[in-house]
Amino acid sequence: MLLQQLLSIRQEFNEKQILLCFNGPISRSLIEEIGTALRNYLTEDQVGPSVSTDVFSIYIELTQNIRHYSMAKSYADLQGSATVVVARHGDAQYSVLAGNVIERADGAALLEHVQALAAMDKAELKAAYKKQLRAPRDHQDSSGAGLGLLDVARKSTEPLRCHLVETPDGKAFFSLLAVV
Repeated sequence: MLLQQLLSIRQEFNEKQILLCFNGPISRSLIEEIGTALRNYLTEDQVGPSVSTDVFSIYIELTQNIRHYSMAKSYADLQGSATVVVARHGDAQYSVLAGNVIERADGAALLEHVQALAAMDKAELKAAYKKQLRAPRDHQDSSGAGLGLLDVARKSTEPLRCHLVETPDGKAFFSLLAVV
């Protein structure tokens, strides 16, 4: 079945200018390898340094968030899998789309948080970033306390978009789109 679909998958990737697509369990070394491939592609595509850095940074932040979440929840490989797509639009715009399985309650909270970030303008995002940067942190919390997602929102040229779909196993699939 998949063998016969490969050509249509390729055609769809070409039509949508998908540069990179990954679906599966993600490790630290895989994040690095894919990131290196992404950087090399952006360099060969002669993308400006600031856009290249933003696309790469967003890719790293989103994939690391997925990996950390999966590890924190002790998900098995299938549940802890990441789905990541990087696509080019026109000459100078890139989309980074990442998704993963998440607990429904966590997904609802994250959806609300991302929607709040999407409603902020650049000045509000900058102020929120500075406020979060100065806020006291729980030393047991290994995450950046939301700084990474704020940084993704600041680097995006469009408001972040997200989607949450409940799955039959009582969890949900969360997806996030950042455009640079």
